[in-house]
Amino acid sequence: MRLDVAYDGTPYAGWARQPGQATVQGTLEEALATVLRVPVTLTVAGRTDAGVHATGQACHADLPAVPEVRRLNALLDPSIRVLNAALAPEGFDARFSALSRRYVYRVADATYGALPTRRHDTATHPRPVALRRLQMASKPLPGLRDFAAFCRKREGATTVRTLRRLTWVRDPEGVLVATLEADAFCHQMVRSLVGALLLAGDGRRETDWPAALLAGGERGRAPVAPANGLTLAEVRYPRASRLASRAAATRRRRDDPVDRAPGG
Repeated sequence: MRLDVAYDGTPYAGWARQPGQATVQGTLEEALATVLRVPVTLTVAGRTDAGVHATGQACHADLPAVPEVRRLNALLDPSIRVLNAALAPEGFDARFSALSRRYVYRVADATYGALPTRRHDTATHPRPVALRRLQMASKPLPGLRDFAAFCRKREGATTVRTLRRLTWVRDPEGVLVATLEADAFCHQMVRSLVGALLLAGDGRRETDWPAALLAGGERGRAPVAPANGLTLAEVRYPRASRLASRAAATRRRRDDPVDRAPGG
């Protein structure tokens, strides 16, 4: 079964189940087990860190029946919503079948910070930021690159990713909105990229500094932007006839050994 899920990550210690911690996975699995009366283990498209949100998360599990969405949501805290639950096409794997993940990062640089109604999904930057400088600093970064400078190190894991899109706009409320899309993201990659770009955007670094960090590959020089500004907005999949082949190809890359594990 495929489930499409949205959540406010503020009260959770991330997606992944952790002993003694409130997590999105643990909370959702408990609700599913209550409804279906069987143990449930979810596989997710993109693990998110503590405080990170999602409007377009996807996951799957082997279940005896399609859970009734209204009943499931009635058991869940309003911070988690199951948007859809349905029998998945043959070969579907929420993690390995995915073509790309798209994240959105919202940051307010107004003197008053984020609007109170958007404080959970919008970070605050303490200095004015020039949109043009953000755009200039972002331009060299997309492509197939080693993003080691922007990834938390994991033993045996690659930091090579294909960043397909990195754009900035100001929305009608004056909030800076970054959109990043890649085949997958390594741990803290999005927030580290945003953190470095904001330093270039507010003038504390030159606009070529993020690209220089990327070329140097030295982890730890890029600041990590706050978690609350980040939202997993979309996971894209191929058409149904290509789901199984996509999953098989992704698994082969993992066995190279190449680990392209998603992460917020």
